[in-house]
Amino acid sequence: MEELTRVAADIKSLKIQGATNIAIEGVKAFSAYINRINPSVSPEELIQKIEEAYHIIIETRPTEPAMRNGLKKVLYDINQAKSVTVDEIQKISIEAGRYYVDLLKSTKEKIIETGAAQIESGYTLMTHCHSSITSAIFVRAFEQGKDIKAICTETRPRYQGRKTARELVEAGIPTTQVVDSAMRWILKRESIDMIVIGLDAVTSQGTILNKIGSRLLALAAKESDIPLYVAGSLLKFDSDTIFGRKTVIEMRDDSEITKDWTDAPKGLKVLNPAFEAVSRNLIAAMITEEGVFPSTLVYDRVKQRYPWMLDDR
Repeated sequence: MEELTRVAADIKSLKIQGATNIAIEGVKAFSAYINRINPSVSPEELIQKIEEAYHIIIETRPTEPAMRNGLKKVLYDINQAKSVTVDEIQKISIEAGRYYVDLLKSTKEKIIETGAAQIESGYTLMTHCHSSITSAIFVRAFEQGKDIKAICTETRPRYQGRKTARELVEAGIPTTQVVDSAMRWILKRESIDMIVIGLDAVTSQGTILNKIGSRLLALAAKESDIPLYVAGSLLKFDSDTIFGRKTVIEMRDDSEITKDWTDAPKGLKVLNPAFEAVSRNLIAAMITEEGVFPSTLVYDRVKQRYPWMLDDR
């Protein structure tokens, strides 16, 4: 349990960042914990321990369906096996966890290739926050010999955009960074051909959830008639939204904003939402492992590719 809680703490504190990385580490920790359970426990104790571990991991980040779907895959495979021994359940959990992690990695490569193919030489690209997939798409296009430039935001208050900027600059891509509030200004000032952002979740209606500021960028893009693409895996599908539930918007600790504000007035209320929704009418298309298509088709593609994700837990 000690290793599981350490990983959970690292996810919650953002020591582990990025939806894909969070999913990989969360699923690996969950499977490894199940594998370490004493085989002599009763079936009832085993179920109790698995449920406890599930909630420890899932409650770290409410807006991370990629991680939740990985845990669901492990539990789905265990339930499909029906009556089995503790040893068999442990074997199933390791195999299911490994399958899901491999799936995350293989789908990421497909998305990168598909995304790079959408970029033409001479493009000026823009992105917001840090998405390992989006950065990799830009880098792949550049490595293919395409003459491109990039613009990225700082992404306050944790400045994840600085990580994006570093990755792009180190790859050799001419990169400019702007403050978040300059989104609309830069779209009006520069000739931007394409915006690509990542996603932390996508709903059954084709709405995506991404870092706060993403909707502002999408609205400004719509105003300037610049296409905004969302790159990410269908493994980030939030199956809870099928039943009318809304994806939870995580509120981060106000200390992320006030830690450097030494003379902040006492009694001040600070709001620090981590994510916001970008509706489907603001999205040109999704770039996924299943190709490029309108976000309205997400549910159908998930149903065809990952039917186990629709299993209601």
